[in-house]
Amino acid sequence: MHSTKDRPFRTLAVIGAGNMGSGIAQKMATEGFEVVLVDLDAEKVSRGLEIIRKTLAEGVARKIFKPEAAAAIEARIRGTADWRDLAGVDLAVEAVFEDREVKKSVFRRLDEFCREDAALATNTSSFSVSELASSTRHPGRVLGLHYFYHPAKNRLVEVVPGKDSDPSVLRRAWALQEQLGKTPIASADRAGFVVNRFFVPWLNEAVRCLEEGLADIATIEEASKRAFGVGLGPFELMNVTGVPIALHAATTLGQVFGPLYEPAALLRRQVDSGAVWTVSGVPDEAKFEAVADRLRAVTFLVAAALVEEGVGTVEDTDIGARVGLRWPKGPFEMINRYGVDRAGSLVAGLARRFGLAVPRPLAERAASGRAFEFRLVRMDVVDGIATITLNRPDAMNALNEDLVAQTHAAFRAALADPAVRGIVIAGAGKAFIAGADVRFFVRNIEAKNLDRIVSFTKAGHALLDEIDRSPKPVVGRLDGLALGGGLELALACDVLIATPRASMAFPETGIGIYPGLGGTQRATRRVGVGLAKWLVFTGRMLRASEAQAIGLVDEVVPHEELDGALRRAIETAPSRGSRQVRVPDSHRALDELFRSQGADALREGKVDTRGNEDLARAVKSVAAKAPLALRLAGRLIEEGAERPLADGLRMELDHLLEIFSTRDAYEGLKSVGQKPPVYEGR
Repeated sequence: MHSTKDRPFRTLAVIGAGNMGSGIAQKMATEGFEVVLVDLDAEKVSRGLEIIRKTLAEGVARKIFKPEAAAAIEARIRGTADWRDLAGVDLAVEAVFEDREVKKSVFRRLDEFCREDAALATNTSSFSVSELASSTRHPGRVLGLHYFYHPAKNRLVEVVPGKDSDPSVLRRAWALQEQLGKTPIASADRAGFVVNRFFVPWLNEAVRCLEEGLADIATIEEASKRAFGVGLGPFELMNVTGVPIALHAATTLGQVFGPLYEPAALLRRQVDSGAVWTVSGVPDEAKFEAVADRLRAVTFLVAAALVEEGVGTVEDTDIGARVGLRWPKGPFEMINRYGVDRAGSLVAGLARRFGLAVPRPLAERAASGRAFEFRLVRMDVVDGIATITLNRPDAMNALNEDLVAQTHAAFRAALADPAVRGIVIAGAGKAFIAGADVRFFVRNIEAKNLDRIVSFTKAGHALLDEIDRSPKPVVGRLDGLALGGGLELALACDVLIATPRASMAFPETGIGIYPGLGGTQRATRRVGVGLAKWLVFTGRMLRASEAQAIGLVDEVVPHEELDGALRRAIETAPSRGSRQVRVPDSHRALDELFRSQGADALREGKVDTRGNEDLARAVKSVAAKAPLALRLAGRLIEEGAERPLADGLRMELDHLLEIFSTRDAYEGLKSVGQKPPVYEGR
């Protein structure tokens, strides 16, 4: 049984059936929640439901949803103008338009109609969460959940505590965002939170450039696209999202932070005119760099200021830009690329203009010449359990050199902490770990620097070996994708707990290589030779339930029961070496076929599938894989099964140069995200 403080949110409500509210409700329903959509009258409710219906129809047309799935999503949303229908909800999210008094009145009504233990959230992008919470009798149950447009598609959400927010409410709200497939970042309760704090000045500075005659709109648009790598420039973005919204946001920030943030006079005049910006014209390339530097300066200054104030971290600021705004690089990565000394000088010029100081985080880096460092791993210790979270969600936590090194450092810290009795390894966002960073392999093959690939893989082996030999129990928390190196890291854990949303695969032989972080060895020790070959040769994507059936994972639990399952797993983790392979009847034919046949026979289809459709499909999928990778993987699995684990792992490392030297590996790795290559076996 869950106490009130630990009870997960199951029935949700959204107040406000406009574009934002309907999108939030749609996303909640898409992830299986029952949702009450509330507005002032039946007409507004009907309009919101029609927005959802239209968006789902577009999803069906684009083959994102099947018609029956779209119908099920729609059926989970109940529209109403009767606020008494909120009596049973666990969480209500306010998403009405940005008017402080209107929002306060909504919270007063929520206080009246919702249960006392129901959580209340505001989707405000401008106002203080604490101030809105003060409109209720129980401010501890109020927090900010700032979603980004379009909330059914954009993965970012800022989780904002008010000064009185109950930690249990925040914890459950954060877990809900993960369950919704969102990427949550933390923000202090300060105007603009993290993302709008630097994004709105970016828009406003573009208007200032126009107002001052530095360049015309066409030039500013093109300069910003090139400098920031974005698809839409600031003026076109304002046209899409609403020019009055940009004015409102800049006005709010200006009232709090002063002249740098105050809206340009031209922005006010444009809103007064009721017109959108005219973005056509021929850009003047000679002015691109001057415009780019103005936009860089304001972005760098504000990003550094919000970090200095403790509103957000360097890492969350960049995640917010990449996930929420779809910028290829966040402000701090851009500072590093531009050069911290040059960035410091650029910001100093803007700061002098407005009577400000260069924010300390940037001033110190500029003075020392040291680039900003990114903390890609979080570690939290609660009740003796250390949770190590790989926090590279916009890259699906793909393993690179920094992430492996930081994970290893965190793991060693957990081992050395006498207060820690067990360790959980998790991934932030919608993936556990979606494999290794393929671009790293491609770059180093092209640079003929295979030794760096070997060094990276050896570092990964060292981490996984330490996990495998840990004197403290280690539990893998699988929620979302666990691919390639991610699944290999998971298999080094003592126990694997997955949610129904988890899925896993070894895709390596489909991209010209073999699982090189212990996958050919640890998979065998969990599921046996036959099923290990089946997984590696076919690249079959397993749902959590099938992975549990064959013994690849130990338990599958609903997301809301994860914390309890992880604690139990720490307490009852089996002793190392006690695991036994048990092939279920459902997979016995696959096990026998792949155990008895070699890579070439399977790839060429020279095997008897006995009229079994499952076997035939499996053999057909092997035919598209790289032959050299298949042969090596088969040898490693078969020979490694007869030797101690340490010997099998050494064999994997011994063949790295061989496989990464092949043309198949280069073509396969380069093809990720594109059409699969036809392998030539060389």
